Amino acid sequence: MRRLCLLFACLLILLPLHSALAQGKGPKASGGKDEAKIEALFQQYLRAFNAKDTNAIMSLYSSTDLFVFDVVPPREYPSWDAYKKDFETLFAAFPGPVENKLSGLSITTAGTMAYAHNIQTVAFTAKDGSKFNLVVRVSDVLRKINGKWLIVHEHVSVPVDLAAGKPVLQSTP
Repeated sequence: MRRLCLLFACLLILLPLHSALAQGKGPKASGGKDEAKIEALFQQYLRAFNAKDTNAIMSLYSSTDLFVFDVVPPREYPSWDAYKKDFETLFAAFPGPVENKLSGLSITTAGTMAYAHNIQTVAFTAKDGSKFNLVVRVSDVLRKINGKWLIVHEHVSVPVDLAAGKPVLQSTP
């Protein structure tokens, strides 16, 4: 039943985007005002993440209809509060400096809906000073709410080495 509800929620998010595309209202060429605002949102995210400012990070997400798939258990975060706690737990686990870099940002808009994807390369510092590097793939669905772009759905993932049955957490040369 929970998966059916999740599927329904995703459809509610994606159907307006599909409808706009079918009516020829998008995707728009990059460089538009909305794309620039969304790109600024991701730059704001990077600054907040690197400063470990959970409140600033969460200001970029919808507080009313957020759903996130993340790489860390419990893997599903069905609300803004749950995802905020995920960030707090992450930063507590790595209390030293953090550096997150974003590459390959792609943004597509259609009316008041948008989707984006990027690669994030993060260097965490553990309590003992050791470094932990991680590369993740991030896909976002955004909605323009009261004139402001906010993330309403996020999916963070890592590729899997099927032969070894293990995640590939770091980039390969």
